[in-house]
Amino acid sequence: MSQSAKTSPRAAAASDSPESAAGSKAAAQRLKMRRELAAAAMELFATKGYEATTVDEIAAAAGVARRTFFRHFRSKEEAIFPDHDDTLTRAEAVLDVAPAHEHPLDTVCRGIKEVMKMYAASPAVSVERYRLTREVPALREREIASVARYERLFTRYLLAHFDETEPHDGNDDPLLAEVAASAVVTAHNHVLRRWLRSGGQGDVEAQLDHAFAIVRKTFGTGIGAGRGLTAAPAPAAAPAAAVRAQDEVLVAVARTDAPLEEVMRTIEEALRNT
Repeated sequence: MSQSAKTSPRAAAASDSPESAAGSKAAAQRLKMRRELAAAAMELFATKGYEATTVDEIAAAAGVARRTFFRHFRSKEEAIFPDHDDTLTRAEAVLDVAPAHEHPLDTVCRGIKEVMKMYAASPAVSVERYRLTREVPALREREIASVARYERLFTRYLLAHFDETEPHDGNDDPLLAEVAASAVVTAHNHVLRRWLRSGGQGDVEAQLDHAFAIVRKTFGTGIGAGRGLTAAPAPAAAPAAAVRAQDEVLVAVARTDAPLEEVMRTIEEALRNT
């Protein structure tokens, strides 16, 4: 095991402390309440409609006061995404303890799997939430904002492994890192949407691994090549539609129902033509 993946005795002791146990219990209770509020909100949105539902009604349905609702969510559209903050924390933890020998792209693929686990843990809820986000623009915008947080996290992680401050001829790592992070998110979202449209049926993890293999094949041999880094056959996912090259922005367009291989080809061709 690499040094970065080990837990120091002090950290282990801290994790076993009464304060840590109390903090974990409080976090679990907070997540439980957020999920209860989310369930109440989704039921009301489905029966009364999003616009006709008020925060007071959501709080009453969950058996809590209005102020309790606002301790957990800033708005009613935020209420149907109770797990994103917790999932973002778990994904970041995967990056923080990654083995030193692991290719950064493979680490990112493992990190974004935490997002898929969140959806796969409650297929029926995820499918209903997907239906609501398709019908209500405000919810769809909230979902897009949540996805952008993951993409920023993975982009920062990949860019941190390559020196963007010293550009030189032939150094495409910074560009590839940013494109790859976007591609990882795109691949993940492609598989997730397909799974949700099927009603949450099928082995979504196997589908995700296949998508990651395509991303690794497309980008893994380029990133870090000058440092002798080789991407292992693992996963990678991303929604790459915009790619930054110095001061220019490149936009690649593909159908949302296009096969992932076609999406990757579109990105590759756009890069070659710049």
